[in-house]
Amino acid sequence: SVSGFGQDGPYAKRAGYDAMIQAMGGLMSVTGEAAGQPQKVGVAIGDLCAGLYGTIAIQAALLQRERSGQGQQVDIALLDTMVAMLANQNLNYLVSGRVPGRLGNAHPNIVPYQVFAVRDGHIMLAVGNDAQFSVLCGLLDQPELAADARYATNAARVRHRDALIAELESLFATRERAVLLGELERHGVPAGPINSIADVFDDPQVRHRGIRLDLPMATSESGRVPGVRTPIVFSDADLCLQRPAPRLGEHMAEIEAELAAAERDAG
Repeated sequence: SVSGFGQDGPYAKRAGYDAMIQAMGGLMSVTGEAAGQPQKVGVAIGDLCAGLYGTIAIQAALLQRERSGQGQQVDIALLDTMVAMLANQNLNYLVSGRVPGRLGNAHPNIVPYQVFAVRDGHIMLAVGNDAQFSVLCGLLDQPELAADARYATNAARVRHRDALIAELESLFATRERAVLLGELERHGVPAGPINSIADVFDDPQVRHRGIRLDLPMATSESGRVPGVRTPIVFSDADLCLQRPAPRLGEHMAEIEAELAAAERDAG
């Protein structure tokens, strides 16, 4: 079963939907600008991840059945899933006792790791270690920043976050997005554009991976229906996706025939 709160406990009988689970599970408390109101994620992340956890649990239960011959019920709660997904934010609190807050697009444990405005838009910068920070400073013609004791290590950068971000914001403000991203990519500093959904489906990597589907469907005006394939790619098997989801009642005759055959076999 997949439910809002699981099959036991004081909330077991309550209805649960993704937005309220994001709120109750703590995700909204760490999402959004520091001075703004709590924000939910732009998709039903709790629903989606509960389904993924459910798939993993079913696979584990099937494997145990093969070994022991015993089946079992799988109980997935959206609230449990949301709490488990808080990852480093959970440990930040459990280890330090300090309640994490909202940092906008910044990372609580890594600096600089956030959105920056450039002359013609925005970029997402994800500097993951001290070596990458040193390269970044060189590209910005400010190598002395990497040597500054306040910024030489990630731990120091976290402590002096506000001062460093102010410096970087002024340096990024005059840069052109495409040129800057090209330089960062060539020198191994992780960064990327903030794409719209339209940009995503036009991205050369996304197009190369074939994640967009256009499946034949005679009842649609164009004769095709768009979709998105699973992101799973196997080394020794091809995913064969040749038709869209069935229409309501499309396979009713086949299902009824299978049920009738099963009843005859059981009788």
